[in-house]
Amino acid sequence: VQLQAYGGGLVQPGGSLRLSCAASGGIFSINAMGWYRQAPGKQRELVASITRVTSTNYADSVKGRFTISRDNAKNTVYLQMNSLKPEDTAVYYCNAEVKRYSGGYYYPYWGQGTLVTVSS
Repeated sequence: VQLQAYGGGLVQPGGSLRLSCAASGGIFSINAMGWYRQAPGKQRELVASITRVTSTNYADSVKGRFTISRDNAKNTVYLQMNSLKPEDTAVYYCNAEVKRYSGGYYYPYWGQGTLVTVSS
């Protein structure tokens, strides 16, 4: 199973970015998907998560600014980030709980990370 994340880059404060992450390779089904981030010198933290039935959860620091969504047909999760702040600067990682065959268990897989830099 591979998770390919893309969409990061340099943006000015107040700007927007949209991250995407597509899962591929021997997937039977995907349960929860999510985005985490890790800033320099800090621990990785949950940004947002979404279940298969699209129930969402957000870190307090991004509520009202970020929106997570998913396309189950494409095994893809998105993160729309608006009103970006310098403190949002981090490497963003996608995560998915994947079952590889019927009767199997869900295991977590990670994408390679995409850098988001918010700076003027």
